[in-house]
Amino acid sequence: MFLPRFALAVLLAASAPAVAETTTEAPVAEASADHLGEVLQLDALFQVLREEGLAHGDTLAADMFPAGGGADWDAAVSRIYDVARLREAFGVALEQSLGQDPETIAGVTAFFGSELGQRILGLEIEARRAFLDTASEEAARVAADDAAAAKDPRVGQLRRMIEAADLLEMNVAGALSGNLAFMTGMASTGAYGAVPDDQILSDVWGQEDQIRADTSTWLYSYLGLAYHPLTEAELDSYIAFWESPAGQRLNAALFAAFDTVFRDVSLELGKAAGIAMQGRDI
Repeated sequence: MFLPRFALAVLLAASAPAVAETTTEAPVAEASADHLGEVLQLDALFQVLREEGLAHGDTLAADMFPAGGGADWDAAVSRIYDVARLREAFGVALEQSLGQDPETIAGVTAFFGSELGQRILGLEIEARRAFLDTASEEAARVAADDAAAAKDPRVGQLRRMIEAADLLEMNVAGALSGNLAFMTGMASTGAYGAVPDDQILSDVWGQEDQIRADTSTWLYSYLGLAYHPLTEAELDSYIAFWESPAGQRLNAALFAAFDTVFRDVSLELGKAAGIAMQGRDI
């Protein structure tokens, strides 16, 4: 139920060209998790994630509530995807992961404060916003399929990026975690009666193959759209960062932070859905 795209977030936006080669002489005041969040444009990104969440809420209502979700459901989804709340929780999680690693923070901040770094972040956010439109997402999927069929060298670069950052497996794990939280939230309301924990786990793991296939398709479509304006050299530098110690460290921290935040979102959404299915006030 919890779409894989919600586990992707800025995990793709975390990469940066050749940070491993960047000097770490940035001012100490700049080397903070809070400033890193500003440089990574997390406020703008979370606004898009809210829009995705509201759209996901509409999809759930159409699939689960024959009569529609109604005002209470819309209000609950809006509350769950509150930007300020999610952004604060993410900031706390990121600080816990990177707060004691000023070298990584300084290196990443140095790159993303540059013109190229800000341009890349803008491209990533624009691509996520474009995917809010079904037609735009489908067009990106077709373009990705065409590129693969034509053996476009860019596809190989994207594959290297996905492998370097372990994007496929990490996103599959995040999606499964979100699905488990959602179903656990629903079960806690008694919407389906008494559902054993092992049944919930079995149902979630039964989705793994489909989630992996959907996530792979999403990754190539999204990455292809976001990085189309980059030169081959810029994309190679991007991949080099993912392979660097700084890239690996930042990648792990961002995945951990997003898993923490969106697992809670899924749990709350599942509870709200379970309550709504029973006609109770959310």
